[in-house]
Amino acid sequence: MTQITLALSKGRIFEETLPLLAAAGITPSESPESSRKLILATNRPDVRLIIVRASDVPTYVQYGAADLGIAGKDVLIEHGGEGLYQPVDLDIAKCRMMVATRVGYDYQAAVRRGARLRVATKYVNTARLHFAEKGVHVDLIKLYGSMELAPLVGLADVIVDLVSSGGTLKANDLVAVEEILLISSRLVVNQASLKLKHDVLQPIIEAFRSAVVQ
Repeated sequence: MTQITLALSKGRIFEETLPLLAAAGITPSESPESSRKLILATNRPDVRLIIVRASDVPTYVQYGAADLGIAGKDVLIEHGGEGLYQPVDLDIAKCRMMVATRVGYDYQAAVRRGARLRVATKYVNTARLHFAEKGVHVDLIKLYGSMELAPLVGLADVIVDLVSSGGTLKANDLVAVEEILLISSRLVVNQASLKLKHDVLQPIIEAFRSAVVQ
């Protein structure tokens, strides 16, 4: 029996993936929210799920520890996408990658006068590409959380972060000043697995694609 391993992260992506899994005839044996297990069986003996950090999904798939996975475009840009086939935009877990700053900071004026900006973010590659395309010189400060604090305490002029509702920005007297790109989650597949396990993987990929179209 050919074993298929699908890498998923907890939370929003997992919840929004469940209907897509159902369309492919796959039902997890338990929820990762209530289970401490990192490997979950499914109703199909040839398919199992592994629960990993969202930022690690592309790595597990790239190196073949998972045959396929679901990862946000933000994570894939930071990872670089090497060795990954990205056949389907699943149109789930949608949000926006934004530049934000404290209320009262004139971002557009700073850009116009060619100021060198200090940018706090965990999305370093995304930020570097964005500001390079604008011709803006930046010093990138890598943070792993609480991005909103950086402009408030003078660590950075602006932040680059994911924004869903904007509630966290507003609560911390920050405002989004520029959209970089729209983010959604993608199905990613190990290229070697696609060749070696094509007969099993291709129907799963097609089921996901059909479910998204509907």
